[in-house]
Amino acid sequence: MNHQGTRTYNFNAGPSALPLTVLEKAQQELIDFRGSGMSVMELSHRSATYEEVHNQAIANLRKLMSISDEYEVLFVQGGGSTQFAMVPMNFLTPEKKAAYIMTGAWSEKAFSEAKLFGQVYQAASSKDSNYRYIPSLDEVKFEASDAYVHLTSNNTIFGTQWREFPNTGDVPLIADMSSDILSKPIAVNKFALIYAGAQKNLGPSGVTVVIIRKDMLELANKNIPTMLQYGIHAKNNSLYNTPPTFGIYLLGEVLNWVEETGGLDALTKRNEEKAKLIYDAIDQSNGFYYGHADVNSRSLMNLTFRVKDEELEKKFLAEAKKEGFVGLNGHRSVGGCRASAYNAVPYEACKALSQFMVSFQQANS
Repeated sequence: MNHQGTRTYNFNAGPSALPLTVLEKAQQELIDFRGSGMSVMELSHRSATYEEVHNQAIANLRKLMSISDEYEVLFVQGGGSTQFAMVPMNFLTPEKKAAYIMTGAWSEKAFSEAKLFGQVYQAASSKDSNYRYIPSLDEVKFEASDAYVHLTSNNTIFGTQWREFPNTGDVPLIADMSSDILSKPIAVNKFALIYAGAQKNLGPSGVTVVIIRKDMLELANKNIPTMLQYGIHAKNNSLYNTPPTFGIYLLGEVLNWVEETGGLDALTKRNEEKAKLIYDAIDQSNGFYYGHADVNSRSLMNLTFRVKDEELEKKFLAEAKKEGFVGLNGHRSVGGCRASAYNAVPYEACKALSQFMVSFQQANS
């Protein structure tokens, strides 16, 4: 396969690579978790053993992201896609509007879900360029009376990422950070609510993290189904119903791994180095490869590019697959290639891809 033995170079857009040490630890603990005689999957979610796992994961995330006591950290289910509806259900009132900044397919989905619940409009959009860039901060237009402003921090399909976030003052700023949460430090206090499916940077699919400012819970609509009220999850420490216990355990182990490998600053540096390897191969190829995203909007998580000629592109993807690279096909709406270099994708995998790109160019120029 490659020098990693049976492990492939996993560039999948999600679910994505998990740290090997985390998988090995889960394997060791799978049958008998901490002397309980049961797997963590078999423990009651009301047991003290599980509750410790649950609370430790929340504490670790608070520490790594510097989340203050003004915020609740919740684990919910249904992925980012359920949050598209949950946000307007809780916060979009009949007399207000919500502003959505359009930067890709996931913004579009969030926008169309919100339309089902009230008045929404686009505060800015880069759709005219097939989402090659993130709108500049002065392009973002919203009203002081808006219920909230919503953005998607990183766009997996188009390979763009926000460098800095708009300052929305008293208007709550809500972000879908599914694909770049924990990839670099962010000022959590700029946001009223952050949500993220876990399956890119935090753990396996099935867990969704919500970081919500406590004052938002006061504003939330209480006349909606119980499971869709943020307040219910907050009041019950995300244990109102059976949570995805195994997913939360793995998420906690991923957070331990981040801590052990130097914390968020070390991770940011590594993510920048990984992305540079691949962007350099693109930028130094004299047009053999070219990126989808504008240079100043490029994502460190999803690196989207094309090969100059369609037949060569097919050949590139076929040969890459033979070399043990997985998940390099671009999304059908953009085409081309996409390397998703999330936190757990090792530096060596990005280096191997960069070297493969250079040698493929030399062989086919």
